[in-house]
Amino acid sequence: MYWQLLISGIVLGMVSSFHCVGMCGPIAFSLPLQYLPATKKIVGILLYNAGRVITYSILGLVFGFIGRQVYLGGFQQWFSIVLGVVILIILIQSIISKKFLHLNFLDKTNLKLQLFIGKYIQQKQLYGMFLIGAANGLLPCGMVYFAITGALATGSILGGVGFMASYGLGTMPLMVMLSYFGFMIKISVRNTMKKIIPYFIASIAVLLILRGMNLGIPYISPYFENTAGKAVSCH
Repeated sequence: MYWQLLISGIVLGMVSSFHCVGMCGPIAFSLPLQYLPATKKIVGILLYNAGRVITYSILGLVFGFIGRQVYLGGFQQWFSIVLGVVILIILIQSIISKKFLHLNFLDKTNLKLQLFIGKYIQQKQLYGMFLIGAANGLLPCGMVYFAITGALATGSILGGVGFMASYGLGTMPLMVMLSYFGFMIKISVRNTMKKIIPYFIASIAVLLILRGMNLGIPYISPYFENTAGKAVSCH
């Protein structure tokens, strides 16, 4: 099942990358790479994207651990349903541009991260590309939040890290092209992807809800085994 998590993460990352072009594109264009020779330019771009992937992996570690505790507590069924409902609420509020769920501390964090990124963009140091990417991975982003729900749903630390790392790798091809070539997706293609992404997200939410309903449908809604109170052998 682990390879399925990796494939799911990569696919989500590839779909998300079209969203990243609009949201993170300005940062990718602002990277101080113009003065660098071709080889160092590639290194800088890879460092920037490596920073993003590592940040996503750390988030996967944290939320995979949380998901593991939920699994061991025997709450995975309801947890899966709640995750699916939360995703649908976030999706609906993004469509109608009305916030039902909003955390004020995210605005303050976003401002601090933008100042941090701006500082290292001005310094024009190669090592700064990694730090910019790492900070970029923490910027508030709806698609990253959806990926985090996937890490939570894995119910394991390794699964959470693997899912988020593969998600980051899935976003890399388009972001590397964007940084190196100044590549810009045609408006028509971007608009088409924007229309597809909400359906993709909604399908993930529905699958999570079905997964928690314990319907006994293989791969879609398998029976949950109650893991609460199980002893863990240390031998």
